Amino acid sequence: MTTEIDMKEVDLTNEVDAEKQPMTGDGQAAGGEKNGSVKLKVPDDEVTFTGLSKEELMKVAGTPGWVRTRWVLLVLFWLGWLGMLAGAIVIIVQAPRCKPIPEMNWWNEGPLYQISDLEAFSEGLEGVEAKLDDLNQLKVKGLILGPLHSVQADQSETLDLKAFDPKQGKSKESLKSMMEKAQKKGISVVLDLTPNYKGAAPWFTEKIDDMVEKVKAAAEYWLNEGVDGIKVSDLPVASVGAPWLKLHQTFQSNSTEEIKKKLLMGAVQGISANEVSQLLNTSGVGLVLSDLLSSNEEGGERIKAMDALHSQQRSVGWGLGAAQQDQLSKRAKTSGLIRLYQLLLFTMPGTPVFNYGDEIGLQATQGEKYPKMVWDVEKEPKDDVTEETAEANRTERADIRKWFKSLSDLRGKERSLLHGDYFPLHSSNTSLAFLRLWDQSERYVTAVNWGAKEETLKLKFPPTEGAEWPKTAKVKLATDKDLEVDSAVSLAEVKLGPEQAVLLQFPFTG
Repeated sequence: MTTEIDMKEVDLTNEVDAEKQPMTGDGQAAGGEKNGSVKLKVPDDEVTFTGLSKEELMKVAGTPGWVRTRWVLLVLFWLGWLGMLAGAIVIIVQAPRCKPIPEMNWWNEGPLYQISDLEAFSEGLEGVEAKLDDLNQLKVKGLILGPLHSVQADQSETLDLKAFDPKQGKSKESLKSMMEKAQKKGISVVLDLTPNYKGAAPWFTEKIDDMVEKVKAAAEYWLNEGVDGIKVSDLPVASVGAPWLKLHQTFQSNSTEEIKKKLLMGAVQGISANEVSQLLNTSGVGLVLSDLLSSNEEGGERIKAMDALHSQQRSVGWGLGAAQQDQLSKRAKTSGLIRLYQLLLFTMPGTPVFNYGDEIGLQATQGEKYPKMVWDVEKEPKDDVTEETAEANRTERADIRKWFKSLSDLRGKERSLLHGDYFPLHSSNTSLAFLRLWDQSERYVTAVNWGAKEETLKLKFPPTEGAEWPKTAKVKLATDKDLEVDSAVSLAEVKLGPEQAVLLQFPFTG
């Protein structure tokens, strides 16, 4: 027993000593192996798999089982492919087809902004250039400037359509600089070339054909200088004789597919909607600005005017005082009415035309034709102490401008408002409502009450085939604080307070 125990201790001692030896190649480990080396014994009978040979693979592939499997997979592939093709065809056939977008000119894409007196607006052409960023925020698509040319009232011999009135602009270079900057921002520039704009008769009283010839020559000159269009007043008088045809041809030759289309614009006053329609068909102008909205004060008459002209909406301009170059506030006496008419103009079928300052409700003092423009209404005053009335006026102007911006932005985005179809829904002496829709886009209902009393507008929608009008719509914009945005309103009848307006929205349903 003692001997066996001693021998075990010797073996353990040798193992411990061997573990303490360094793992280097300097000495020999036990069994004649170097330290750190491990011998592996590979079995002699291990076989590596190399796959099937070509002959073996062809032999297996030709067996009946694999042949049937391949045919089944091939048939399933083609059946799946044909099924997807048939499904795609069914979707294409059953899906409603999109209505083609009508031809749109630049003056149909947003509001036009008249600056009749550049000095009152912002100290001449240089001031207009400095305010282009402010106008761009309003999504203005065109500026109508002037008239700027030199003339004395009712004295045709002093007329010079190529020279500026010193109060309006310093030089042609100032106009070109402003135009280049405006056009880079997507704002076109139109010059008003009404000859006798300071006198009683816009075309003087003698030899109107000669005046039209002069306007034609001036139009060619300014179009070559980069102007995007020309406007004239009293269009029915000017567009009668042969010289007008030559003027019209000047614009046709300056408008091609490669070149931006030039606008020949006319303003009219005191004629009916049917006469405006006839004038559009005979004069060849791109846009007619009428006074129908301000001359017709009843809802029924305004609806009739829209009924007569909505099919020609891409050639019709609407304004409240714009044809007379008056601020909107001259006819809309309260801030509520200003907001109401802004909503109406932006949603009517046609191009809205505003005068400078309409976006803030700028008001002229008694006897003042062109009021001084007010700027920076959205900036808070730096002084802690301000006059209470002045601050209230600034806040009100800022709120009106935000309302104007929201309407202009919405009109530019929504196809139903931009060029959609029009349907009358309601009219009374002091209210009206109409529907705007385009193909599969959102539908909009405009409802306005400019009267002094609350009114309930009962809407009558046009008959439709295979679809029903919804029972309710959501409020998109409203002047009435009781009509919260996104709240549901019945489409059967809409209650509006005095001098209130609402724009309702509901989705397309196939």
